[in-house]
Amino acid sequence: MLRRSVRAAGTVLAAAGLALAALQAAPATAHSPDVPAAPTVRNAADTLGTAAAPPELLRAMQRDLGLSRPQALARLAHEAEAGATAARVRQDIGGAFAGAWVDGAESATLTVATTRAADLPAIRATGARARLVAHSLGDLERARAALDRAATADAPVRYVDVRANRLVVEEARPGAAGRLLAATGVPRGLVTVVRTAEAPRPLYDLRGGDAYHMGGGRCSVGFPVTRGTTQGFATAGHCGRAGTATTGYNQVAQGSFQASVFPGNDMAWVAANSSWTATPYVKGAGGANVQVTGSVLQPVGASVCRSGSTTGWHCGTIQQHNTSVTYQEGTVSGVTRTTVCAEPGDSGGSYISGSQAQGVTSGGSGNCSSGGTTYFQPLNPILQNYGLTLKTTGSDPGPGPGEPEPGGTWQAGTVYAAGDTVTYGGATYRCLQGHQAQAGWEPPNVPALWQRV
Repeated sequence: MLRRSVRAAGTVLAAAGLALAALQAAPATAHSPDVPAAPTVRNAADTLGTAAAPPELLRAMQRDLGLSRPQALARLAHEAEAGATAARVRQDIGGAFAGAWVDGAESATLTVATTRAADLPAIRATGARARLVAHSLGDLERARAALDRAATADAPVRYVDVRANRLVVEEARPGAAGRLLAATGVPRGLVTVVRTAEAPRPLYDLRGGDAYHMGGGRCSVGFPVTRGTTQGFATAGHCGRAGTATTGYNQVAQGSFQASVFPGNDMAWVAANSSWTATPYVKGAGGANVQVTGSVLQPVGASVCRSGSTTGWHCGTIQQHNTSVTYQEGTVSGVTRTTVCAEPGDSGGSYISGSQAQGVTSGGSGNCSSGGTTYFQPLNPILQNYGLTLKTTGSDPGPGPGEPEPGGTWQAGTVYAAGDTVTYGGATYRCLQGHQAQAGWEPPNVPALWQRV
């Protein structure tokens, strides 16, 4: 974990729009063949992926990913499009889906895998590469879940490598993976065993990335949220238990943990007192604000940046989703593995891709001098489990997934196809480009996506 303890800081870390799972559950809409795309309209992903990209995010991507500014902009645009496409294909092909990933310096190539040959033409029709593989993502994740139930810290990390269509088990002691497979009955043919020196553990130590304190430790704010009239923030579960009191970065009384899960997952939320106001920002490079506009989970290979109270702003890439990690305290499942560095005290802090919230820092290994591997708890399950709304505007939290905007039928969280129509503010709008709607993307605000009719 990345919590900072005043007694023992330690050197080992602990552990984009709506998540893919949420996109999968969103209602599908058919494309209208008789509504031509406007030739002068920019690609939706280009608009949504780069229009809100702040300079500090681009500078961090240039520094940590070795990109030029045009390459960083192109990467954000490609990844926004890839995330939406992968989610829609997953929804369409169901249980045959075997994962998706992006490749190339600018994430320009999306690949989607399936176990069903009949799906290949439809995948290619989206512009993605199609790959036929032996095992579905669901089958591999069920095998991983079986390993989780018997895992120990001798085999601390387990994840699905979608590129290789394999379940990977990292073992810290020789033979640990074999013993785990024998105990669970998971077929050896599904698994690649990798030796590792990692020993992940929780990192103890209302803007995302700012410090907060709980007794003898320090963690970082994940994302400001609301629940009804209550304001607060999402963070890592290992940072505190329900009832744990918190103080802010300025040591002023802040609030208390309302709910917390760790291990199993690594999620929690803190309700703040009336002295604190939730904002739609993450603390970026140099303390500048990076605005959050939604929580679309990005695919494997996409860039992601992290804000934390110890090491500030750093970037890397997403390696695997739905990874399982066994700390000394127990197993955490469903986290995302990344190449972003972190150190004690960064726990609970924000991961963001473009303007899309991704998750909160759970744990990992290494540091920001030599590099490392970190894991984040995806944000959308936290929002869903606790009935929270991500803060995306300065004056109010905006509509959550499926909540109608007053005075119209437009809904944040809905998948819209070209040709769909909605009403908003007493006017009718036609969708120009298929996309997943997010709070802040109301029709009048995004002319690349919506045209008044």
